[in-house]
Amino acid sequence: MSKKIIIIGSGFGGLGAAVRLAAHGHQVEIFEKRDKPGGRAYVYEINGFKFDGGPTVITAPFMFDELFALAGRRREDYLTFVPCNPFYRIFDHEGRQFDYNNDPQMILEQIDRWNPADKEGYQKFIQTTRPIFEKGFVELADQPFLHITDMLRIAPDLIRLQSYRSVYGYVSQFVKHPFLRMVFTFHPLLVGGNPFDTTSIYAMIHYLEREWGVYYAMGGTGAIVNALVRLFTELGGKIHLNSSVEEILVGEKRRVKGVRLSDGSVHLADDIISNADVAWTYRNLIPAWARKVNSNTRYDRMRYSMSLFVIYFGTRRRYLDSRLAHHNIILSRRYKDLLDDIFHRKKLADDFSLYLHMPTITDPSMAPEGCESFYVLSPVPHLESDVDWRRVAPVYKEKILTFLEERYLPDLRANIVAEHTIDPLHFENELNSFRGAAFSVQPILTQSAWFRPHNRSEDFDNLYFVGAGTHPGAGLPGVLSSSIIAEKLIQETA
Repeated sequence: MSKKIIIIGSGFGGLGAAVRLAAHGHQVEIFEKRDKPGGRAYVYEINGFKFDGGPTVITAPFMFDELFALAGRRREDYLTFVPCNPFYRIFDHEGRQFDYNNDPQMILEQIDRWNPADKEGYQKFIQTTRPIFEKGFVELADQPFLHITDMLRIAPDLIRLQSYRSVYGYVSQFVKHPFLRMVFTFHPLLVGGNPFDTTSIYAMIHYLEREWGVYYAMGGTGAIVNALVRLFTELGGKIHLNSSVEEILVGEKRRVKGVRLSDGSVHLADDIISNADVAWTYRNLIPAWARKVNSNTRYDRMRYSMSLFVIYFGTRRRYLDSRLAHHNIILSRRYKDLLDDIFHRKKLADDFSLYLHMPTITDPSMAPEGCESFYVLSPVPHLESDVDWRRVAPVYKEKILTFLEERYLPDLRANIVAEHTIDPLHFENELNSFRGAAFSVQPILTQSAWFRPHNRSEDFDNLYFVGAGTHPGAGLPGVLSSSIIAEKLIQETA
């Protein structure tokens, strides 16, 4: 039976669910508050440069292939993926580099430069990641955890796989050199987690990348958004931009019945999917009297990811003679202490670790001819800290640009011709992220699977959630998996 389904937000979770449900013949409409689709994958266009808001690390490309195949299409007809090699170039605080990819021999050669004794341990570590991936991703990522019994059923497997350990603790069993431990444990930061707190289930990212690689979409991440929007509209779906949802309308008998927009218009539906932040959805779109389980107190108690400070900048010169790769991780001398500052003390430290994205090394179309496009990202505390970003942001920006100019990009500031900056206030005010957290709820064990905000509301039988804040979590594979869950749950009631 065809249903009328409304989706709030057009991030990858919302777009994935929209395509899947439209392919099943449902009438699907997306309401997006911004002037472009994409959510966090918004594209900024400044002086001829294109800057992907993020995400930029594309893994599990087969999930996009499956999405297009469900609609009877070929992903290659809409979108081109090219492999990145190395996946990441990781620099220590002195500028020494480690190139990371899926070539086992190359990785062993890289380890040999730092600590030959860790080669055997690394090989043992990698052998353990397949069963973690098989359980954590293949079996569980696209399954809803709506009941405590769902969690009890997998508890023995989680114990066997040492999910009670942190990623850092798990890797440290095998790898001893301090910098190599950083190299093999930074991945949780890509999904909003602290490697010292995030459950070791996330060590499966190593297996995922090794088996399927890391990719870039020609034209940027925005090209993926455009491809999915095109596919969705070809299937009869409708997307409304500049359409901010102000309220989810509550009906009778544990059901929601539609949405009211900021212009006062009302749109009714059989089912509603929120791709907006889960905490923000409950706290701002649904009246408190209608929420029996999802009170403000519940979300106040949860632990949230760090936020981000991001500088998008374009230069009038190329930097192809630099030591930079497409994806660069630049680590501080401090690792645990800096992460404690960000996640626990919620303090803006004097030092920083950075992710530096240089897409024009792969795709010159992201900048005018002869120019280079970048963005640099620094993890920072979310808005539970007392940082006054209106005052601090310009100072922090100059500190980062000075660091890059002195270490990696000579004469940088003299060559910048396009620039845009976002900080935690952007995540709170523009992206409606509770506390300005960039990745919603932290991926710790006690906030995973059943403990994470559910894909179907406990308060309403026809309200569903996709995106970073619900199960299974942040990152493209995670949010696309959440769209599979929403599809399954709605199809069960169709």
